[in-house]
Amino acid sequence: MSETGQSKVISTVDAIKRVAVLGAGTMGHGIAQVAAMAGFEVVMRDLEEDFLAAAMKKIAANLEKGVARGKVSAEDKEATLARLSTTTQIAQACEGAQLVIEAVPESIELKREIFAAVVEAAPVGAILATNTSSLSIADIAKSIPLPERVVGMHFFNPVHIMKLVEVVKHEGTSDDVVQCARDIAAKLGKTGITVKDTPGFASSRLGLVIGLEAMRMFEQGVASAEDIDTAMKLGYGHPMGPLALTDLVGLDVRLSIAKYLTETVSKAFSPPQVLQDLVADGKLGKKTGEGFYVWKDGKRF
Repeated sequence: MSETGQSKVISTVDAIKRVAVLGAGTMGHGIAQVAAMAGFEVVMRDLEEDFLAAAMKKIAANLEKGVARGKVSAEDKEATLARLSTTTQIAQACEGAQLVIEAVPESIELKREIFAAVVEAAPVGAILATNTSSLSIADIAKSIPLPERVVGMHFFNPVHIMKLVEVVKHEGTSDDVVQCARDIAAKLGKTGITVKDTPGFASSRLGLVIGLEAMRMFEQGVASAEDIDTAMKLGYGHPMGPLALTDLVGLDVRLSIAKYLTETVSKAFSPPQVLQDLVADGKLGKKTGEGFYVWKDGKRF
């Protein structure tokens, strides 16, 4: 464990200057972007330089769209990019970071492996946050020194647009760390809600129930994907229908969460056959070009 930093756990947002984001995928690069936009020095880490280059390209494109729409100034765009750096080394990413946010795939073993490397490199008092959408924070934290510094910070896709962050507290999380996580969310322009460490938290359980039922309706021929989504948009005021949202999140991600919640909460979360079949066929939604819809150049058909 690095001896840089104090042994006392970071408890105020003003003490956070450097943020490490581990994972440069859909969620990771979004988190890195909003953190850099908020003024933090950000280091983004992934396994390969190509992954990092692709992530930086997406961040630059997002910022350019913001400039075109008058939501981001050209100066802020350049300043944001200047605060971002990349590395393939966890030790380099975590050195001197007061906040480490893990955004790797939804595997408890992988997350534990990542955090085992983090505690060897990050300052002793750094806050360790996981972006998991459903896995147990306590299970991730149990082998980590000072588990009171481990907290869930569940962001939503696309991160630079969505305003919610679920701050998930396991039984041992410090109240100061929970408040600090909420303050961090606010600095990023988000609203934080505090949620107990329970399978699926609040948002994944609620969102998945609707999404799985929409899939069953589609499977049964009740209505087309477009009409099911329109029912929720116009009938209930949802900004996006549940099947389009599933395509955006990733069918593989939703399948993994459904299986986990089936085992830990209720068989009501059993994944429909259509979801299993689409994932088996490699049709994972927007990221592969096809799911419940066909996607091309980021547009849905």
